[in-house]
Amino acid sequence: MNEQEIHSLIKKFIQGDRRAFEIIYDQIHQKVYRTVYFLATNKDDVNDLVSEVYIELFKSIERYNFESPFHSWINGLIIRQVNNWNRQIWRKLRLFHRYQELEIQPPNQHLDEMILANEENEELLQWVEHLSFKLKSVIVLRYYHDYTYDEIAGILCIPIGTVKSRHNQAIRKLRQYVERLSKVKGESFHVS
Repeated sequence: MNEQEIHSLIKKFIQGDRRAFEIIYDQIHQKVYRTVYFLATNKDDVNDLVSEVYIELFKSIERYNFESPFHSWINGLIIRQVNNWNRQIWRKLRLFHRYQELEIQPPNQHLDEMILANEENEELLQWVEHLSFKLKSVIVLRYYHDYTYDEIAGILCIPIGTVKSRHNQAIRKLRQYVERLSKVKGESFHVS
């Protein structure tokens, strides 16, 4: 679906046509799910996060700027929702730890190991999971969505120099991970 068709559907939805939102959902739901999946820290939260993205989309679509590409806008919305979710989880985790300190009990829960979907080069994707959210966001937008540095800067509302710096940091860390892995397995990988 091209931008004009999406813009037409958005205008219909704003005018009260609920079916237009369903069509937009049908067109973007797989890409939204996959992007959230790549960015989510805890894979058990993916469905909840996707729901949060659609709630926010439903609430904010009237403020959509028709001058900007829809897919860039929706990816920015996804990034913000995942970031907000992570902040909420972090706050809850800090409160939990404070409570445990008051109770003087050792932590008894461990985070489950994250499982990635079957993708080409699954091992490399697993290493992407170990990147910080800021670095992971740039990598997902650059290589999964094929955005340019300028587009990523616009989506994340950061300077292009910061995008390039985060990209370089992420690639450097991925190279380190791959080098460690190749030493263990006796294989060679290439991260560009």
